[in-house]
Amino acid sequence: MFCYRGDLVEVFISIINSDSATMVSRLILAAVLGGIVGVEREYNKHPAGFRTHLLVCVGACLVMLMAMFGFQQFMEEHGEFVNYDPSRLAAYVVSGIGFLGAGTIIVQGYTVRGLTTAASIWVVAGIGLSIGVGMYFAGIFTTGIVILSLIFLNRVEDSFFKKRKGVDAIVIHATAKDTTLLTIISIFEENNVKVKKVMVERAPSSDNENLLRYQLKVLYPDQDVKLTTIEKLYKINQVHKVYSL
Repeated sequence: MFCYRGDLVEVFISIINSDSATMVSRLILAAVLGGIVGVEREYNKHPAGFRTHLLVCVGACLVMLMAMFGFQQFMEEHGEFVNYDPSRLAAYVVSGIGFLGAGTIIVQGYTVRGLTTAASIWVVAGIGLSIGVGMYFAGIFTTGIVILSLIFLNRVEDSFFKKRKGVDAIVIHATAKDTTLLTIISIFEENNVKVKKVMVERAPSSDNENLLRYQLKVLYPDQDVKLTTIEKLYKINQVHKVYSL
């Protein structure tokens, strides 16, 4: 029995010291770091949330691990015939992740939304690559910077830049129809008002079950345009209430 336990200890130690343990630990760390960024995106209801960021980070880490460990045996057997560069796979991840990020960008007239989420996906891929290659400090430190920028800089933008640029928050209660949001956005664009963000939820304590609450962050050119735009919004048949926050 003692020898059997000793064999188990030796096997356990060999597993810990093996490349498999290194790869598993790096994949877990990549999942944690990518998930942290994804939680913030998921909480703020952005197109790419927790699962997307986690999967991107883990996938990038896996590609880097494959580049580092996947071809060791082949290199040992054919080292004199092969000129191998592990950074090639990393380069494909950096360029290929752009297609996924582009799917989160929404263009409506003069308004572009989703750029921050696309950038966070791209950064998360970089974090996964750094963890996969063993640059733990760089990956963790970068995650900290990303979280700080997404949470605290967003507050700075809402407070400081709102005052400087005239960004305003407007709330519209309107009947839910396929063309309601399109009509609202069209009025803003006709008056050269830039829509920075759109949030849609069911209006609270409403007798009409189809009444939705649209909250938009907009940038007015001047005060006259603001008043004109609000007046036009009131004339939409589906609109029940309009007010600024």
